[in-house]
Amino acid sequence: MSKLILPQGYRPPLSGYEMQRAIEFIKSTFQQNLCNALNLRRVSAPLFVEENSGLNDNLNGVERPVSFDIPDVHANAQVVHSLAKWKRLALLRYGFREGKGLYTDMNAIRRDEEVDNLHSIYVDQWDWEKVITAEDRTIPYLQSTVRSIVAAICDTADSLGVAFPSLRSTIGRDVTFVTTQELEDRYPDLTGSERESTFVKDHPTTFLMQIGGKLKSGKPHDGRAPDYDDWQLNGDLLVWNDVLGRAFELSSMGIRVSPESLDRQLTLAGCDDRRELPFHKMLLEGKLPLTMGGGIGQSRLCMQMIGTCHIGEVQCSLWDEETRKGCEAAGVTLL
Repeated sequence: MSKLILPQGYRPPLSGYEMQRAIEFIKSTFQQNLCNALNLRRVSAPLFVEENSGLNDNLNGVERPVSFDIPDVHANAQVVHSLAKWKRLALLRYGFREGKGLYTDMNAIRRDEEVDNLHSIYVDQWDWEKVITAEDRTIPYLQSTVRSIVAAICDTADSLGVAFPSLRSTIGRDVTFVTTQELEDRYPDLTGSERESTFVKDHPTTFLMQIGGKLKSGKPHDGRAPDYDDWQLNGDLLVWNDVLGRAFELSSMGIRVSPESLDRQLTLAGCDDRRELPFHKMLLEGKLPLTMGGGIGQSRLCMQMIGTCHIGEVQCSLWDEETRKGCEAAGVTLL
């Protein structure tokens, strides 16, 4: 069943040709701004990893990875859900030092994603990761990094407005920081997504912190795998989307688990079986660097800056027939 939303009076903000120009401009400009802001260098990244490596992101633990066998190497592979764990291992292998990091284009397939205006089975994002010190594993350091990312986004939006005068981004530079528990305390009768939209409407650039652990209600705000982010030192970057009239996630990021927090979170999540996987063993034994990192949605950023109502206007994917027909009737072009 289609979950298509077509805002009243919506018209695509650019022609097909100009849309492609704007997408290219945003992607090329932002990745350079991000590199400068966080001291990152581009690397190549895998589309798939070995099934038993423990490197694939398990997301909420119920999503099925796209899997296939490779006869010549006698192994089964999985298309990545994200590169959250691979990046940390890459920092070690490539010899990155404290204060330096990497970024890459991450392309994933999430076959069980519930597709709508914001979600596609195809995921494209800038995945980044950098080496930090033990002293950096703090909320102030996390918040400082968030502000740097927001500045890179806003600088890109300013440049886009010069190149495409008809486009006016509404992303604000001032960031409001709030925890998931503070949102639950403020809006106890709302769902997690309802809390986000209610808060972000009045605080248009928000970083929602501490996602994954159970709140006072006994439920987590949202699911988060236990083996990459430290649930006390992570969060989502949310902005207000005028076109859809809701909170809009641009990035999920955080300071990564230490051996101690991984040990604790595996137990809390009932995932102790992962302790014997190669990646997890290295981490528990203290053989991986301390890092922080995240993903920034490429199509999401293009949607927000250009002002489209559907993610299919800025990326190629597959959609149900009802969505295709509804968009065609409304003059909305799906790539």
